[in-house]
Amino acid sequence: MREHGLATYAARSSKSLGRNHNEPFKDERLAFERDRDRIIHCAAFRRLEYKTQVFVNHEGDYYRTRLTHSLEVAQIARGIARSLQLNEDLVEALALSHDLGHTPFGHTGEHVLKRLMQGHGGFEHNQQSLRIVEILEQRYPGFDGLNLSWETREGIIKHSSAYDCAGIEAIEPYNPNQKATLEAQIIDLADEIAYNNHDIDDGLKSGYITLQDLTEVELWQQTYEMIGSKFPGLDDKRQTLQTISYLIGKLIRNLVSTTTENLTNYKIVTLEDVRSQGKNMVSLSPDMEELNQQLKKFLYRRLYRHSKVERMRVKAERFLTLLFENYSENPTLLPERHQLRFEKFGKERVICDYIASMTDRYAQDEYKRLYEPFERA
Repeated sequence: MREHGLATYAARSSKSLGRNHNEPFKDERLAFERDRDRIIHCAAFRRLEYKTQVFVNHEGDYYRTRLTHSLEVAQIARGIARSLQLNEDLVEALALSHDLGHTPFGHTGEHVLKRLMQGHGGFEHNQQSLRIVEILEQRYPGFDGLNLSWETREGIIKHSSAYDCAGIEAIEPYNPNQKATLEAQIIDLADEIAYNNHDIDDGLKSGYITLQDLTEVELWQQTYEMIGSKFPGLDDKRQTLQTISYLIGKLIRNLVSTTTENLTNYKIVTLEDVRSQGKNMVSLSPDMEELNQQLKKFLYRRLYRHSKVERMRVKAERFLTLLFENYSENPTLLPERHQLRFEKFGKERVICDYIASMTDRYAQDEYKRLYEPFERA
């Protein structure tokens, strides 16, 4: 049907390993196209609008949220997939779902739940994303979850970054000894390209980092000076935004070129060839990876550990911990529909699911309702 023109090693809806539940479909959409659409319409996707990327929602309307980050990842990943003749529907489904399991307050929330869930099965956001699409979303007759294709679920659980990687036990149902599709491999680096470059934009807008600070980052400075030469007299704002745009393009071109070279060198012809490799075929060149690592280290040191970001982190740790402990001691505080799940999943897991699903705003409001005496319950 509409999957002609794909490379021989691309994933295809027609070759999908299928869904967990048989169901009648009301139209003829392709499998991965349907997955993407279901993700866009699910509640967990909408909640990403009010979940932290770096800056908490109330700190300003300009800053990225988990939702806008996911859209930016999808745009970058789709462009890469098109250049490599891979399946854009699957890539988009994976990009839009890769952060569904993220907690309020970004990685701070994840670290809190990981600590509090020790002895109760732990917490990891890729596992939570999979749990959402397999169990927690309740939209369809006859089954829980979104009933996504096997390849989409595989890509969700095999997503990895500097911050997150699901354990081997979680990956066990998804052939842990095999590499994911190229479409899934793209998401790891598209995610990184998006957050590195757009966190620069947010960091500059907030004033937590400056253009002077960025002169120590070789990849940034090379591109910034090139834009200055290309567009003489450009004001700082436009030069900064153009630098970010060109920098994203530079990383994408390097990724596409390096990945194409890898596919040729390793004689990749089929999807089975991709899966049998000992390493990912999607990568940046060694030189570009080194420059990218320098940028990541800069952002970690100057932005993610900035004193004002740290203050919000400490506050978030405190009230998420208090919420969890209060729910554990007084489980009837949870809505009744969640209490009904205790027997099946265990009290701590249900509380973890409830807190992980919260937006920043809801978690802050819930904290006020429980701990401020003059706040209406």
